[in-house]
Amino acid sequence: MPARNARSPLPPKRGRGDCQKLSGGRRPSRFPSLDPFIFVLKKSLSIRPITFVVAVNNREIFERNLLASPCFRTGHGYQILAQEGFDSAAKAYNDAIDRSSNDLIVFCHQDIFLPETWLRQLEGAVTCVEAQDPGWGVLGSYGKTQDGRGWGHVYSSGRKVIGEPLQQPVPIQTLDEIVLILRKSSGLRFDDTLPHFHFYGTDICMRAAAKGMKSYAISAFCIHNTHQALVLPKEFYTCCRHVRRVWKEYLPIQTTCVRLTRFNLPLYRRRLQETYLRYIRRKEVGGIRAPNPQAVLGQPAPASDSQ
Repeated sequence: MPARNARSPLPPKRGRGDCQKLSGGRRPSRFPSLDPFIFVLKKSLSIRPITFVVAVNNREIFERNLLASPCFRTGHGYQILAQEGFDSAAKAYNDAIDRSSNDLIVFCHQDIFLPETWLRQLEGAVTCVEAQDPGWGVLGSYGKTQDGRGWGHVYSSGRKVIGEPLQQPVPIQTLDEIVLILRKSSGLRFDDTLPHFHFYGTDICMRAAAKGMKSYAISAFCIHNTHQALVLPKEFYTCCRHVRRVWKEYLPIQTTCVRLTRFNLPLYRRRLQETYLRYIRRKEVGGIRAPNPQAVLGQPAPASDSQ
């Protein structure tokens, strides 16, 4: 997950104004439980078919977070592919793309919680992007432009609310892996040679860009109910080297965790900071996962969860 950014101004309005029309011209609220897009959709209007894909290594975390989301509590009709036993996210996700019954695919971490407004926000964001860029590549809840500016609206343990609601999707260079959205019909696939479970969000955005497809941060507020690791595992740096090597002609690449450059100075600075945290401050974990992800919004857990 990204470091928390200072509040940044909303992106400039586009000439066609499609998203402003969809939002009814109202200014979005900074309060997470309010929908920043008041889309003109009747309650009876069904959300388009979606396949949700999750790489699962802990069933309890999966069930207490993503499966506890309001959209999954009753008969919902969405396809959920829990990918277990894979040695990398890329392999798990490519397998899911092949098995997906729907064109729209949402890839989530197992510790993501989707609030009541999330599906409506997603539907509005996809509608908005389609109106302006029918050949879009990847969407996500948080991303960064090449100049290092972060865009999106999420809650992450230890960092609280990051960003703010957006009036319209914002083109970015890379997206954070917590939520990634693409169309099966786009032909995009993850790099099967990328090991472990890091930097696949960066890689898929770069693959989209190489095909002339833009990626966007959208305003679809979600909760990343995680243990905030201040010191990252060696697998993170293995993946970092892989992505940097594969996309060396595109450097610099701004990810949500670190900037990849020709001489790798930002990565060396990060390693020094981790050494300080581990051996001087003795602090390797920031935020702690909450037993009830809804508690961060001041909402009680449901009396009974039907999965």
